Amino acid sequence: MKSLVFSFFCFALMSPAQVRLPQGESVAAVTPEGRAADGRAASLAASGASDLHVTVSRSIVLEHHEGIRRISISNPEIAEAVAVSSTELLLNGKSIGETTLMMWDTPGRRLRFEVHVSANSSKIDAVRDELLKEAGPDVSLSIEDGNVFLRGTANDQIEADRAASIAATLGKVVNLLRVLVPQAQPQILLKVRFANVSRSASTQLGFNFFSGNQKGWGGTTTGQFGQLPTGSATTNTNASVTLTSLLNVFYFRPDLDIGAMVQALEAKSLAQTLAEPNLLTMSGQPASFLAGGEFPFPTIQGGAAGVGQITVQFKEFGIRLNFLPVITPRGTIQLTVTPEVSSLDYTNGLTVNGFTVPGLATRRVQTQVELEDGQSFVIAGLLDNELSQQLDKIPGIGNIPVLGKLFQTRSVSKSKDELLVLVTPELVRPLSRGVKPPEVKMPLPFLTEGAHTPPRPPGVDVTGPVPPLPTRFSLPVEELKGAQQSTTPAHGSDSNNQAPLMVARPAAVTPDTPATPASPNPTPSGPTH
Repeated sequence: MKSLVFSFFCFALMSPAQVRLPQGESVAAVTPEGRAADGRAASLAASGASDLHVTVSRSIVLEHHEGIRRISISNPEIAEAVAVSSTELLLNGKSIGETTLMMWDTPGRRLRFEVHVSANSSKIDAVRDELLKEAGPDVSLSIEDGNVFLRGTANDQIEADRAASIAATLGKVVNLLRVLVPQAQPQILLKVRFANVSRSASTQLGFNFFSGNQKGWGGTTTGQFGQLPTGSATTNTNASVTLTSLLNVFYFRPDLDIGAMVQALEAKSLAQTLAEPNLLTMSGQPASFLAGGEFPFPTIQGGAAGVGQITVQFKEFGIRLNFLPVITPRGTIQLTVTPEVSSLDYTNGLTVNGFTVPGLATRRVQTQVELEDGQSFVIAGLLDNELSQQLDKIPGIGNIPVLGKLFQTRSVSKSKDELLVLVTPELVRPLSRGVKPPEVKMPLPFLTEGAHTPPRPPGVDVTGPVPPLPTRFSLPVEELKGAQQSTTPAHGSDSNNQAPLMVARPAAVTPDTPATPASPNPTPSGPTH
């Protein structure tokens, strides 16, 4: 059987690839140029399959002096074979794995080669160094059958994702990492204080003069404080007078048939509101609170032939609080908060088809603040002063000095509103078992007859001790992702309340002297002797 002569060399700046020859054959020393040191080409007998080793992103050249007629490679995703001339074949490593190269020469002989593509050892070392920096010594990787196996325990999901991204630079990753169970999320109590004080004062002063006898009734008025009194008199001793308002200073002289009504009133009012809602939630989870009620209001719905129908809907009012807290990496609490206090306002209501619909007096704040634990912030403040004055007088006579005051009416109204909204976030922990929870003090006792405790299942004294809940220190990455998705609200947050979720990370301990991660030796780029 004739021998075939091949020459193997590399185009990269590295040591030339060596190929193990069948027993009994010899090979000349191969230089980076692909020629033997003594001028002869390297030779091998292709009586059976030969192994070729090449690294990823590297190339070797096969030279066959008897000519190359046809080539075929089983998996072009792993290696690529290109005929550069009638006697030379270029073999490129593309990804980690093994494939078969078949070659037919000009005389018609068939040659078979097992191509082994391995990772660059220098690249593997670089990836391991990055894993040591980002994930610590507890995370390791190994390359087996062209796959990158990632093993170990990461501190959190972010660290596990970074390790998988680093290992993906070597090829397909089989992620077998586990993650430490996250610490309990911080519980955040938001205390909101609403303080609202409304003051108003009004003054009214005016005069209405009238006169009446058998011949008729007359008088002067500006019309601001009601109408003139009306009456009838058939004789001087039989007369009747009808007054439109009794809340006046009234004076009448029957002998002169002259009377006067004086409107002189002063009014003051004070209204104050203090609301202190408290709401508890976890970091990254929205929470809402409402203490109030719903009032009905009619709504016109479109009907057939343009005839609308009235339906009744309900609208909420009262004390409302919506907020979304997030623990930042700085250790502060970022709040997206919307407190609101609303009450029914019948003075601004309206009547529709016999229905009296009240308005709503609303005080609402929507903002974002960042505070430390226990700090307070005045997120809203309002000082509103209003004054309105109305002066009515009879033209001409009302402009006469001193005397004209009797033909004038004046009304003055003043109001002042003060509003303060204060927020205070606090990190809290639940009460320990056995500690008495806080209670609301009732001013009057309830009925003593009947049960004193609410119905509940039997205690451990009847059912026996409850087995402790299982505790794990680590779990697979996929299980942690599924648990986080199940605890995320399906509706998410409002568009204004959107905020990133934070995951509590256990404290990472960095060793003084980084240890080499436990992993098998990298696959060699050369042949195995």
